[in-house]
Amino acid sequence: MANSKTMLITGATGFIGSCLIHKLVDTNVYDIHIIKRKQSNIWRIKNILDYVSIHDVDIIDYTKLRKVIKSVKPDLIFHTATYGGYPFQKDINKIIQTNIIGTINLVNVCAEVGFDAFINTGSSSEYGLKDKPIQETDLPEPISEYGVAKEAATLFCQAKAKKERLPIVTLRLFSPYGYYEEPTRLIPSVIKSCLLNKNPKVSSPHSVRDFIFVEDVVNAYIKAINFSSSSGEVFNIGYGQQHSVGYVVNKIIRLTGDKVKPEWGSIPKRSNEPTSWQADISKAKDILHWKPKYSIEHGLKKTIEWFEKNISLYTQRE
Repeated sequence: MANSKTMLITGATGFIGSCLIHKLVDTNVYDIHIIKRKQSNIWRIKNILDYVSIHDVDIIDYTKLRKVIKSVKPDLIFHTATYGGYPFQKDINKIIQTNIIGTINLVNVCAEVGFDAFINTGSSSEYGLKDKPIQETDLPEPISEYGVAKEAATLFCQAKAKKERLPIVTLRLFSPYGYYEEPTRLIPSVIKSCLLNKNPKVSSPHSVRDFIFVEDVVNAYIKAINFSSSSGEVFNIGYGQQHSVGYVVNKIIRLTGDKVKPEWGSIPKRSNEPTSWQADISKAKDILHWKPKYSIEHGLKKTIEWFEKNISLYTQRE
């Protein structure tokens, strides 16, 4: 792999980062380096560690991070490290440190060595509550500490890109689902219950999300590599259509044999649930030449098939 590009991935042990690594290892095109915290659980990437170079460093540790980046000299950076996206991640200081300080550190040290593309991971939480399909030009009005921190990171990436003419892109992800997703999330928890013939415990069937299959998300990252603008562009990455939680839960139950009944209301409903949560993805289609390949049904089928083969990854973690 002497002539291959050097790829660096942060957040390598998380949902999105691990799916990216699995895809990139399969392509055998890149010299892959991953950054992870020493205490991170490696269950998602345990079977591919021999194919990557591992660096145990926290991105909030500027000195150690700078030493790693100077050594690796990555051509391409996928920054997926994050904290605060799940309800159980409530440490406000950690939300600020990881998402804001960590991103600033990473962008600054990568800028010192130069790079071909830096793909930052944003979130639909940056927008807050909207009542129509969301465009990238809509005013960010986050209503959570996590949304505020992610928006601050996006703004820094934009400013750095414009000021120093750097090829930095932010992908604002809506509601990814699929392989290796966090066990407590809606789709993994419902699939697991169905496969074990247990009634899924769920909150409200009326909540809505723009669910996007992880293979489509990974494809968006790969497409973004070739976008070389230095204007710090932001792209919505969603399916472009919202579905209710009730629709998704009932679809999973049918796809797994219709053997269980959802226990609605057995989990508390989140506060500030939006009545609309849908991405306008026309910009990503026009500029990145990306669009989702998988319908919600096709994505759920592939996810269920994966879970049937890998259910032990989830049952062993209980």
